[in-house]
Amino acid sequence: MKQKLYLSVLSVVMLCIFYTTTNFQYQQTEFEARSHPFDSDLLTESDMTTSRIGYLPRGIVHSNSDMELKPLWVTKNSGSKELDQSHQNLLAIPVGIKQKKNVDAIVLKFLPENFTVILFHYDGNVDGWHDLHWSNSVIHIAAPNQTKWWFAKRFLHPDVVSTYDYIFLWDEDLGVANFHPGRYLQIMKSEGLEISQPALDPKLSEIHHRITIRRKKGKVHRRVYGTRGSGYCSSASEGPPCTGWVEGMAPVFSRAAWRCAWYLIQNDLIHGWGMDMKLGYCAQGDRTKKVGVIDSEYIVHQGVETLGGSSSEKKAVGRASGRSKRLIPKATLQKRGRTPFDARIEIRRRSKAELQNFQERWDQAAKEDKDWVDPFQSH
Repeated sequence: MKQKLYLSVLSVVMLCIFYTTTNFQYQQTEFEARSHPFDSDLLTESDMTTSRIGYLPRGIVHSNSDMELKPLWVTKNSGSKELDQSHQNLLAIPVGIKQKKNVDAIVLKFLPENFTVILFHYDGNVDGWHDLHWSNSVIHIAAPNQTKWWFAKRFLHPDVVSTYDYIFLWDEDLGVANFHPGRYLQIMKSEGLEISQPALDPKLSEIHHRITIRRKKGKVHRRVYGTRGSGYCSSASEGPPCTGWVEGMAPVFSRAAWRCAWYLIQNDLIHGWGMDMKLGYCAQGDRTKKVGVIDSEYIVHQGVETLGGSSSEKKAVGRASGRSKRLIPKATLQKRGRTPFDARIEIRRRSKAELQNFQERWDQAAKEDKDWVDPFQSH
């Protein structure tokens, strides 16, 4: 009888100890999760390599790729050339033939600095670039009337570009006379930036946000102050567009930041509006420190609207006879009660709709993910 009582008491004590230990471990895990909110739950490259893929033996699994061009056959020099082509960084630009001269200037800046270059031809014209001496050294991908983010989502998967330390996802209308890619990356590394953009020359650029304006003193700035433009910004501001933010025309990502940003791109929201406000979540830490604008290497944003055509273009109305087309000005069409089609207006209308759609998806995702903790939420 005494032995049974002893065993019962011992069981109760053991259960209490087990419960206390388990509860303590749970509380500790919760505390660590809140103390380190920037820790990523994404699989690491080593995790993906060691995971089982179908019935394949692990040693044959090659989970990554790159954008390096390979020879069709082996020559005496091909082996040494392949060893030399260890490009560490990637430049990807959506291009149209009308901006050929400007793109040529950009590419000539990047190729000598150990970059692989991809041109996304949104007008479908690839042949028009073959007269440039570097044309066969870069990758050409053509899809008519597609945007930068459409191309990036489909051709810059993190596993495909994982060999590159930094990814430049730039527009075509950027002036680079005062920009050097090598010096830029040295500053980005020394400043500990995961996401950045070069500052804009205020005298020559089309400016949309004050944080992008170049400051003559210093190499980098991470925030803007004042009340003009996009609202009030102070030293107490903790988020975009006052700090932790770059604009979509010339972002630069580290490998880790791009692995996160690629997942943020919505497959069907091709204009990317709203993404810039959330890129700080991919900065691998405090966005007020890990995101910045580099002033000493700056560019000119020309603000050329090419995708979809110019809103000032006259519309051609052709006759069924197949004779030469007649250009009818907007004013004439309006007098006749006909509204000319304006591609730029339609693009902006869709972009605004996508902005709202993106924010709604973010809010819904945050609501449904019960385990997600917003690392930038004010307490």
